[in-house]
Amino acid sequence: MFKQILNKIPRKHSKSAKDHNLSSSSSKNSKRSEAGSEKISSAVNEVISVPHSVVSVGNNPEDEFFRDRKSKENGIPDTVLYESLPSFADVPSSEKQILFIRKLKFCCTLSDFTDPTKNLREKEIKQQTLMELVDLRENKILDGLELEEDEPAMDPAWPHLQIVYEILLRMVASPETDVKVAIGYIDKSFVLKLIDLFDSEDPREREYLKTIVHRIYGKFMVHRPFIRITINNVFYHFIFETEKHNGIAELLEILGSIINGFSLPLKEEHKLFLQRTLIPLHKPKCLAMYHQQLSYCIAQFLEKDCKLAVMVTRGLLKYWPVTNSSKEVLFLNELEEVLQATQPPEFQLFMVPLFHRISHCLNSLHFQVAERALFLWNNDRIEILILQNRRVILPIIFPALERNSRHHWNQAVHGLTLTIRKFFYDLDPDLVKACLLKFREDESKEDEVKEKRETTWKHLEKLAAEKDAK
Repeated sequence: MFKQILNKIPRKHSKSAKDHNLSSSSSKNSKRSEAGSEKISSAVNEVISVPHSVVSVGNNPEDEFFRDRKSKENGIPDTVLYESLPSFADVPSSEKQILFIRKLKFCCTLSDFTDPTKNLREKEIKQQTLMELVDLRENKILDGLELEEDEPAMDPAWPHLQIVYEILLRMVASPETDVKVAIGYIDKSFVLKLIDLFDSEDPREREYLKTIVHRIYGKFMVHRPFIRITINNVFYHFIFETEKHNGIAELLEILGSIINGFSLPLKEEHKLFLQRTLIPLHKPKCLAMYHQQLSYCIAQFLEKDCKLAVMVTRGLLKYWPVTNSSKEVLFLNELEEVLQATQPPEFQLFMVPLFHRISHCLNSLHFQVAERALFLWNNDRIEILILQNRRVILPIIFPALERNSRHHWNQAVHGLTLTIRKFFYDLDPDLVKACLLKFREDESKEDEVKEKRETTWKHLEKLAAEKDAK
């Protein structure tokens, strides 16, 4: 009988059993940690779905989640389990992105600000987290998220590669090199492979390649057409297929020197190169990476033949960006250089479509675009062209100037608009008054059309309601 009673008393677990449980728990935890960022992200999603819960790093996120959820089920208040997430500086680089996501998701939880005494700890932690995220970009704490400022990849074999390139450069540049002998080795196949190497991520290698190819172009005259055609093909592949290539800027630098040496009058093939290759290079999204070199090449063509301004301007209008404001500013910068080299007869051939586009830029909500378009009037050469053709240009741009003067949000744009409007008024007040009258007439017509459209919609809504009532 006593044995039966003793058997019912719960016994203490032995140390070995305890160790076994601990090791089992440890192995489970290690398996969880090896599940990868996907599983942690899943756990974080669940944690954030629980109001006012913050998971601490150092313990397993899933254990913390289940503990928080269990406490909620047992009626424990939400604010009990508040713990601050660690700083980015306190975690290894491999965990920074996961921590970043967790901080973002925690900041998505809403706090109750109607009661100043409620959830003070939560509000304090959330404010600290938000401030840390604000400082994130300035301090560049997160690795791998600053994509725009990534450092170029450096080839670890560069100490040896540099010597190889140096030997080749000295051999090509040496006055003692016999072209007739060397051309058997520096043939088209060799040149083709050199140009293919321009896609290297190491800028030091691209710089050597640029110098070597330029020296080959100057010394091996027989290869000149082939080099131009090969570079042309690289551009075609970049523009119309991949939009990814590391050496476009360096290849354009080579072409800048080549174009500078073109004889006059320009050959038809060179004009076709401008039309079919250089102008379409404005199309890719990464234009900013090589725009300076591209502008220089086009400027070289315009110096050779100013009549090409018509082709260049129409090409710019064809590829003009609609939603990319930074790219639009680059286009306006280049447009000023093109107009600087344009003669009055050529200007009249494209001024109407050009100023329709400039009118859109003047009304841009992005202040840098509007401001850059207004700065065109600061160029004396462009100002003269506009004055000579003001009776055509002012009616096109006047509505944009009038709208800016009324309600553009940026004060600098507003002030520049008033200055330009006063400039036109002082020059030709009758023309400005006529444009203003026309603008008001168009505005009243637009109001009438708008009112008519609203009346039509109301009538349709009424008919639909009557049909539903039946």
